[in-house]
Amino acid sequence: MGYLTLAGAIAAEVAATTAMKYADGFSRFWPSLLTALGYLVSFLLLAQTLKTLSIGTAYAIWSGVGTATIAALGLLLFGETLTLVKVAGIVLIIGGVVVLNLGGAH
Repeated sequence: MGYLTLAGAIAAEVAATTAMKYADGFSRFWPSLLTALGYLVSFLLLAQTLKTLSIGTAYAIWSGVGTATIAALGLLLFGETLTLVKVAGIVLIIGGVVVLNLGGAH
């Protein structure tokens, strides 16, 4: 169940961060509201996740997968460029999450 709530927390965080881009500095109401609600749901689900997973592993997965997903959405939705440095950063993030999981996720 922990990984399911963690997936929900990641999805909510990614939705909130994407909405923040559309909120235009919180000058647009609906994207701003979605940002706030998305982060609220994300933190609530992350808190539930911590009942069954270790904090280091859960947070590494939450932040790492969220960061990599937002980087990909930046490319797809906002026309950001893909550089070798960005690719290396994403690979390092994913590698770090894998190593932490191999180190003893409970």
